[in-house]
Amino acid sequence: MARYRAALCRQCRRENIKLYLKGDRCMTDKCAFSRRPYIPGMHHDTARSRKLSEYGKQLREKQKVKRIYGVFEKQFRRYFQIANQRQGETGENLLKILERRLDNTVHKCGFAVSRREGRQLVMHGIVRVNGKKVNIASFEVKPGDKITVNETGLGMNSVKKALLESSKKKTVPTWIEMNFEKNEAVIKNEPVRTDIALPVQEQLIVELYSK
Repeated sequence: MARYRAALCRQCRRENIKLYLKGDRCMTDKCAFSRRPYIPGMHHDTARSRKLSEYGKQLREKQKVKRIYGVFEKQFRRYFQIANQRQGETGENLLKILERRLDNTVHKCGFAVSRREGRQLVMHGIVRVNGKKVNIASFEVKPGDKITVNETGLGMNSVKKALLESSKKKTVPTWIEMNFEKNEAVIKNEPVRTDIALPVQEQLIVELYSK
């Protein structure tokens, strides 16, 4: 499977917005976007002043969502097809599917400081869903699922640090019931659009793929 190997902060700079791909580091002065808030490349001034076409706006919105959740084009297109077949708004359905990915859910529960770290925990077999090991980052959780972490796993130090920070900030969304004492989470219900606090206009993505 292809992987993005360049600097993550270049993605934030390209989209001209913080995507919080590095967790807590994005909140500090070390954040590259804060130090260089312009598009990567030697012609960044020209690129920024150029007015985007309607297609350009739709494309940038799609790229933004893909980079936030860490998925590639083929997988993202498949998610869109699934969302389009379900009842309700296609754009909202798409975000709900992405939000219920296991790597994102692990991050939302507070087990990881970023989605990228959540993906590593899942792929290393540290995460359990209903008591069974699941090492597929794209696994879609459903209401009633219980998520725990294997305390003998290699990533427990980072998990404990993330849990401590999450318990202080109380950032767990309403569709997840988190028990910080037992280090376990239960999916209460599917997320709704108001639970997904992302600066995206999903309708632009629908328009892009509907052409």
